Amino acid sequence: MSRYTAVTDADRQHMLAAIGVSSVEDLFADIPRGLRLGRALDLPPGRPEQDVYAHLRELAERNVGTEQEITFLGAGMYDHYVPAVIDMLLERSEFLTPYTPYQPEVSQGTLQVMFEYQTAICELTGLPVSNASVYEGPSAVASAGYLARLANRRARIVASAGVHPHSLQTLRTYARGFGAEVIEVPLQGGVTDARRWSEAIDDDSSAVVFQQPNFLGAVEDAAALAAPGRDAGAVVVGAYDPIALGVLKPPGELGVDVVVGEGQPLGNRLDFGGPSFGFFAASEEHLRRMPGRIAGETVDVDGRRGFVLTLQTREQHIRRERATSNICTAQALNALAGMIYLAWLGRRGLPELGELLLQRTAYARDTVTALPGVTALHGQPCVREFGVRLPVDGLAGVERVLDRCAAHPHRVNPGLPLGRVLPEHPDGLLIALTERRSRADIDRLARALQSALADEQAGEPHPTTAGVPA
Repeated sequence: MSRYTAVTDADRQHMLAAIGVSSVEDLFADIPRGLRLGRALDLPPGRPEQDVYAHLRELAERNVGTEQEITFLGAGMYDHYVPAVIDMLLERSEFLTPYTPYQPEVSQGTLQVMFEYQTAICELTGLPVSNASVYEGPSAVASAGYLARLANRRARIVASAGVHPHSLQTLRTYARGFGAEVIEVPLQGGVTDARRWSEAIDDDSSAVVFQQPNFLGAVEDAAALAAPGRDAGAVVVGAYDPIALGVLKPPGELGVDVVVGEGQPLGNRLDFGGPSFGFFAASEEHLRRMPGRIAGETVDVDGRRGFVLTLQTREQHIRRERATSNICTAQALNALAGMIYLAWLGRRGLPELGELLLQRTAYARDTVTALPGVTALHGQPCVREFGVRLPVDGLAGVERVLDRCAAHPHRVNPGLPLGRVLPEHPDGLLIALTERRSRADIDRLARALQSALADEQAGEPHPTTAGVPA
């Protein structure tokens, strides 16, 4: 039969008979009818491979990467420089091809990678225990909420509105499943409202969750947020930017019980939103409630150093319904990139990077807020990110300004329109810095914004309607 020949009814019946069913409907007998689509998929006819390739290439050319424009996007994912040593090591077959150590005792290299990664995360957070990574930042936050539920059996989670919206959404989804309520405490002056935070925490609070720096870039008073949670017997959870830990006091020294976060800034690129990894560290009392797996160090019968898979909560294993997490594995390759990146920076490099970001962020904040009509969202200290208000008509106005900045000749992406995720800030723009953004780039951002705002206020044609590609 030619590969371009349609499958006939006789062919279909022959294939069904070969697998022991009488109709296509029988293949879906175990799926409730209410979950089925009830009609054929609306798919176009098949096309030759070369046509499909040309179509996909055309679609891909619509994308603009960080090599084609200067980007100030952040909000959890950042355009850091990834050194060549990371690609070189990750592409070695012993790291690139294995999935997971099903026979851990013979996977000494993989286990050592996990162990060294855990050591780096413990040193970064100031906490004694780290797992071998989880899928990404939001699920790490949500898993910390479940850890707290297991620890004290309480039913309320108090979370700051400064936690990333995606993490809050994931936490609410998980909490619904494990029978907890999420109480959100608003911000005041750019940081968590201290009075309302303390008032929201009671004897039924399972966990308190804050982000450092928070979603608007402001540095929170972590010790002050942790204190009422600890006094009430709740598990204190901090969602941290790992790069900011180069200049901030380790959370383990401030009364934080569990530190989680998005690991993408550590040696991972902006690859269409993923994959990345989430890090998860905790105090020793929560060791057996942590999600994922933990690699440990030991010696063999001859006294030689070796590594073992010490703990794993994987539900497919013996724990079954008693598993403490549905997270089945580790993002080992991405976590390896993070470990290499931290080793590449070293003990001096990470603080130097943080100090560089502090200086450039301060310069960018001063430069952008000096533009006519642009004001800061808050006056709190920032490490690498800050929010501003633009003198435009809501989210639609911000979007038009961004389109103007992205168009020729500027080719600048100024940041995230806050109205997309925070309706209370329809005219807000979140601007992020990495070491790849120079002072000249910041000046270029300011010129692009100034020009775009002037055109917007003058009612000039939008770039997409004026024949200029955005």
